[in-house]
Amino acid sequence: MTDGFASARERAAFIAGLPKAELHLHIEGSLEPELMFELARRNGIAIPFASVAEVRAAYAFSNLQDFLDIYYQGMGVLQTEQDFHDLTAAYLARANADAVRHVEIFFDPQGHTERGVAFATAIGGITRALDDARTRDGISSRLIMCFLRHLSEAAADATLDEALPFLDRIDGVGLDSSEVGHPPSKFERVFARARALGLKVVAHAGEEGPPAYVHEALDLLKVDRIDHGNRSLEDAALVARLVSEGMTLTVCPLSNLKLCVVDDAAAHPLKAMLDAGLRATVNSDDPSYFGGYVNANYLAVADALDLSKADLVTLARNSFTGSFLSDGDKAKHLAAIDAYL
Repeated sequence: MTDGFASARERAAFIAGLPKAELHLHIEGSLEPELMFELARRNGIAIPFASVAEVRAAYAFSNLQDFLDIYYQGMGVLQTEQDFHDLTAAYLARANADAVRHVEIFFDPQGHTERGVAFATAIGGITRALDDARTRDGISSRLIMCFLRHLSEAAADATLDEALPFLDRIDGVGLDSSEVGHPPSKFERVFARARALGLKVVAHAGEEGPPAYVHEALDLLKVDRIDHGNRSLEDAALVARLVSEGMTLTVCPLSNLKLCVVDDAAAHPLKAMLDAGLRATVNSDDPSYFGGYVNANYLAVADALDLSKADLVTLARNSFTGSFLSDGDKAKHLAAIDAYL
């Protein structure tokens, strides 16, 4: 074992208690099959699965689009504010168990409003659960509203209009869904509008899309953070730029494996990112669908890449440094990591 760990069990115990933040989590992607069935019964919605086991068996994807097809189907059980609260509360309980002290979560309002669920219903349930977790467990949070990139920029602009009454609860905007064929440049104007409103901006880029999409996210959307960013490693000049600018990458190892972005955990680029000086972080993306919450992602890459204690601490520190917390709050969390060590 590397750097002071006598066994895999010792490394797992270290990860379990290591204070960390999660910066890349789609709240709809934390919908576990058990809750899907419960909400379907609660709301009288028919779903095309006979059992929890059948749902889990359906979670076999060969690419991003295969996943998105079932993801949007599962989302249909979310109907009431209480549904969104229960979904978010279930995720936060798992995050708390993983020593996650701060979360920055995505939600997809277009996935709800287009099926008749009001914007206020979704954000009301999500933020009530976030408030509860802050009070009960001390977990701080930021909420990021994503635009679905397979839809038009006009649709994103309309969603931003709907968000205006709730800007006191929304900290940023993001860009997710099908990446290939939907470059960041498609959304340049609506992102400029979001920035003018004082919102932070992030974008999925370089997951399945080429390094050019990362360049566009930086140059045209002027993002504060890159979600995924794996394929940045194909462009040495881009890597150098990301390092020099201190740009955070929100990497999702189990997601990459499940969606065949990487063929084998041992081939995951996370260690190469750290060695290159990139500010990489570890996150769970859509944990119900991809097989694990944040600590499971840490464990997967720690074991496959034989990450050292120093690597793991760097990842945890990056998660707070790359967050949208104030400098003072970042310093408190970094001090908590030092105290843990």
